Amino acid sequence: MTVAGRSTGVPPAPDGTGSETASGTATPETTPGTATTDAAPGTATPETGSGTATTDAAPGTATPETGSGTATTDAAPGTATGAGNAGRPGARRWPAGGRRGWRWWLYTALVGAAGVWLAFSVAHLVLSGQWWLWLAVDAIPPLAFLVVPVTLAVGAAPCRRSRRPVALLAAAALLLGAERSGVNLRALAGGDGPAPPDAVRIFTWNTGYWDEGGQSESLYRVLRDADADVYLLQEYWYAETAGPTGATLDRLRAEFPDLHLAVVGELVTLSRFPILHRLPLEAPDLPPVVAGAGEQWRYKVLRTDLDLGAGRVLSTYNAHLPVQLSPDHSPFGADFYRIIREQHAQREPQWRALARDVPTNRHPVLVAGDLNTSPAMGDLAKLPDGLRDAGYASRSLYPATWSDTPGWPRWWRLDWALVSPEVRVHSYRFGGTTHGASDHRGQHLVLSIP
Repeated sequence: MTVAGRSTGVPPAPDGTGSETASGTATPETTPGTATTDAAPGTATPETGSGTATTDAAPGTATPETGSGTATTDAAPGTATGAGNAGRPGARRWPAGGRRGWRWWLYTALVGAAGVWLAFSVAHLVLSGQWWLWLAVDAIPPLAFLVVPVTLAVGAAPCRRSRRPVALLAAAALLLGAERSGVNLRALAGGDGPAPPDAVRIFTWNTGYWDEGGQSESLYRVLRDADADVYLLQEYWYAETAGPTGATLDRLRAEFPDLHLAVVGELVTLSRFPILHRLPLEAPDLPPVVAGAGEQWRYKVLRTDLDLGAGRVLSTYNAHLPVQLSPDHSPFGADFYRIIREQHAQREPQWRALARDVPTNRHPVLVAGDLNTSPAMGDLAKLPDGLRDAGYASRSLYPATWSDTPGWPRWWRLDWALVSPEVRVHSYRFGGTTHGASDHRGQHLVLSIP
């Protein structure tokens, strides 16, 4: 029985109006503009009228709409009504209700991870080199800026729903972080060609607290094997015991009697060429407690002007910037962050000292040593303008100098060599084993000045 277009679901009154049907028989009403159906559970009732269709459907009943008018359905929970994706064969839907399938979780995980990494890349670009606390984050291996976005994009490639958003997010992160990944694409350039006969061989190395702990023979073995014209050495001091002593310096002179020597604090420069000028760079804005702690703490850059002959002078800057954090302290303790802040207060004046002196130097320049700064760190932007990384003369696609200690991965380049435009670099490579004397690899350069 139908009343005003609505199915009542009860037998008709015996007054002769409407119609009666046998059990299980569907009786459609054909009043113009109105289609009304009483459907038994499990019965499909397509609407073909041109007006308004109204249906009461039992649970589980499918009621697709094919008419041109408006369909209104009272459906029990779980009933498919033909809306949205139901009419498209093979369409994918998330599971109904609060339970999520594994595809939803995979999509969320991949897109979420790509979004988080992009947000981190943006934050790193903004904060590295600007906020002292970010020095802790700067310890991230630079190669992560290449590996993470590529891994996310490759991992999402088989997933139809997530591959596009993940690829877009990963590509944006890769563009932001590629320059800080440490990958040396300039290695394909091959440097400045063959070295001329008067080229200068330079060896720069963090010695690892010189020969403390009985490392004298290993130290001098590395220095002799380098066979350089100029040595720029760092950490001429002892960390745990008193020294070096006068006898230590006498041994150095005896090992290299034909080389000129300049020593200031922890910095040692040896040169086959005469030293015209020796200048430890002053950092007047150092914290007072550091400035008064001795030359090892006060001076972190030693400039020496070398007479190469024929009117040519090369200014070398032997540099060792303070390390930014201490691996001996847990990040869950207050000392970890106190040390970072103190080291930041020591590093910044040294950057400024370099930035003041190099631009006013009229000679060709080489800045080399342990800068305790990886390619991922924004601190590299504090180097004086006009210097270029000697990495273009290296054959290594991922040059790394630390750590040379067994059991530690060699993922960081902390040691650098940078030159002014007048200097030609014909070869740049990192040394082999240090025979246990240091956790840094040495840098070998061959350069010339026209």
